[in-house]
Amino acid sequence: MTSSRTNSRSPKSGRRLLALALGVGLASAALGTAVPAAAQPATAPSATVGYAHYAGSAENAAANKAFFDAVLKSVAKRQAAHPSLKSVTVYYNAAQAPSFRSQISSAASIWNSSVSNVKLQATSGSADFAYYEGNDSRGSYASTDGHGRGYVFLDYAQNRQYDSVRVAAHETGHVLGLPDHYSGPCSELMSGGGPGPSCTNRYPNANERSRVDQLWAYGLAQAVKELAH
Repeated sequence: MTSSRTNSRSPKSGRRLLALALGVGLASAALGTAVPAAAQPATAPSATVGYAHYAGSAENAAANKAFFDAVLKSVAKRQAAHPSLKSVTVYYNAAQAPSFRSQISSAASIWNSSVSNVKLQATSGSADFAYYEGNDSRGSYASTDGHGRGYVFLDYAQNRQYDSVRVAAHETGHVLGLPDHYSGPCSELMSGGGPGPSCTNRYPNANERSRVDQLWAYGLAQAVKELAH
């Protein structure tokens, strides 16, 4: 699993394998059927080679950060327009990842039961980010479409090799602002595929939960303030 990807893509994109093993991928807010440019198909080496090269790379880390920034900005705009909102909700659309709807739902439930300052909610309409599925030698990952929109890509092969809910939960962790930490233990969700396929832990540890709550308590407030200026 790479840091923000799981080998899956939108069927209509020709299946290009973008991978940050257990990473995240965001589609356009409108969540159209077209796959973001970054997730378009491309000829790539074997999944193992592509994944090993991409996981933990500077490109992977940059994609993760761009993804979180895009989601944060989308949510901040809504909060700024509706200051009376007392809860912070991140909306996602899983229409383009039908094979993983159960895993995505489980991942959202895991995070919703783990943190208190932000909640994930499914929608069939416009969303803050989207999930796609397909094939990518780089595995699963989180990225942006180059137009300020984020998406999580889930790779088929990676999800067959690793615990699929862990992959989805890991990639969703990027949505909430967490970076990859492949050298971590299995008990650390963002260690992704580092501990190997035998690791099936699907839950963030105490440090990861605390970090997400901090990011959404202070990071979002700062983003809303910046929009006001």
